[in-house]
Amino acid sequence: MKIALVNGNRQAAEPGTAGECQNCGRPMTAKCGIQRAWHWAHQGRLMCDPWWENETEWHLNWKGCFPDAWREIVHSAPDGTRHIADVKTEHGWVVEFQHSAIKPEERRSRDAFYGRLLWIVDATRRKRDAPQFEKAWNDGIAVGSNGVVKNLFVAESVLLREWSESQGPVLFDLGGPVLGWVLSGRRDGWAYVARFPRAVMVQILRTGVAEPGLTFDGLLVELRELISRYEAHKRLRY
Repeated sequence: MKIALVNGNRQAAEPGTAGECQNCGRPMTAKCGIQRAWHWAHQGRLMCDPWWENETEWHLNWKGCFPDAWREIVHSAPDGTRHIADVKTEHGWVVEFQHSAIKPEERRSRDAFYGRLLWIVDATRRKRDAPQFEKAWNDGIAVGSNGVVKNLFVAESVLLREWSESQGPVLFDLGGPVLGWVLSGRRDGWAYVARFPRAVMVQILRTGVAEPGLTFDGLLVELRELISRYEAHKRLRY
């Protein structure tokens, strides 16, 4: 973890400091070597949040796009269940960065727990994922006139099969400047996907504004309406 409580205050790891976990309260040790980024570790190697995964440089690079005050925020449910969100924006969105494989049951549990959850998935972990996704995109059917959104056949991509049922937005980090954005709601083996510049998405998540007069939540509504019109057009045609 990058953040622990030191004298009751959230703080990054520094040499010679002692802290406690902001989630479970157990003592934490500051790991400040030269081979890995400085971080905190639970004493005894016990991790209190089963949803937490070991952080890679990929995680750290993404977290670095957001203010420290938004990172590693403890989120509590009414029943007392607690989990540590990778990032929680001041606009109420939780952002989870997922590098390793995740079981569908856990993904659904996180969707339900956080409610307003956006996933960012490392699509470079497996060599096949980015090429499969690109092929699915190239074979997809344009929705609207600008080609930003397409209807993709889920069976052509393992990534789409794994993530297209998520209840919230899912972004695929394909290793370049453009993200694949899977819009929520799988439809009979097809998924609606948009292309979106990485830098623009980061700016939107930081500010909560997609463009003047349009919030991120408003953008999601516009995209859902675009899909609804497309679906209605298909029903009339067939």
